[in-house]
Amino acid sequence: VYIPMKIIISPAKQMKENHDFMAATSLPVMLDRTERILRQMKQFDRAELKKLFRANDKITEENFQRYQNMDLRKGLTPAVLSYNGLAFNNMAPQVFTDGQWEYVKKNLKILSGFYGILNATDGVVPYRLEMQTRVGIDGAKDLYDFWGDSLYRRIADEVREDVSEGIEPIILNLASKEYSQAVEPFVEANIRFVTCVFAEYSGDKLITKGTKAKMARGQMVAFLANEHAQDLNVVKQFSGMGFRYSEEHSSEKEMMFIQV
Repeated sequence: VYIPMKIIISPAKQMKENHDFMAATSLPVMLDRTERILRQMKQFDRAELKKLFRANDKITEENFQRYQNMDLRKGLTPAVLSYNGLAFNNMAPQVFTDGQWEYVKKNLKILSGFYGILNATDGVVPYRLEMQTRVGIDGAKDLYDFWGDSLYRRIADEVREDVSEGIEPIILNLASKEYSQAVEPFVEANIRFVTCVFAEYSGDKLITKGTKAKMARGQMVAFLANEHAQDLNVVKQFSGMGFRYSEEHSSEKEMMFIQV
């Protein structure tokens, strides 16, 4: 049975430009709203940015220059190749097959405080703006308020387009709490929102270690793309980094993978 499934993942703080490997194929779908954020970011001086980012002088200066000179339509890198963090390094999109590329183009959604939602090959420029950054835009008190339910609506519309009668569409959550909470509170009854949790035993307690979880999320995306996964039975087969699906620790809303 074909089940429509969209996968959401967090961005990474570090970004790189990569114009040689492949060209961006589209502009981000919410670029008009990104332009509103950019207008606000250009107004901050160095001291204000430093406070906002809680960053050192070097990072502050780099991002001050980025925002002052930013052109959202030039020198673009495909989103999935632009983030330089544990999840993306473990996803390793630069070694994807054509089939894996087709899969992530259709099914992967990168959540972003700056861009809202990114498809895998949407063109982006380097920026720094985490979803939890307390920046007010156009009267909204922070970025969660600014984006509201728009990220969820966009994903829900797409996942519903693929639906045939009587099948429950799925949003598979591989994002951190910081990003998933820009989507999860708005999920309606006719869409299933399932979070993958990667844990290990510490004594008799199950704990999640951030570093390993990020790595596993990236590997999970590569695995799902390789398998052309369209339902949760395939998700359960993931075994990267020694993680195994645990039926007994899982629920309707959480799929628990335990490192053995």
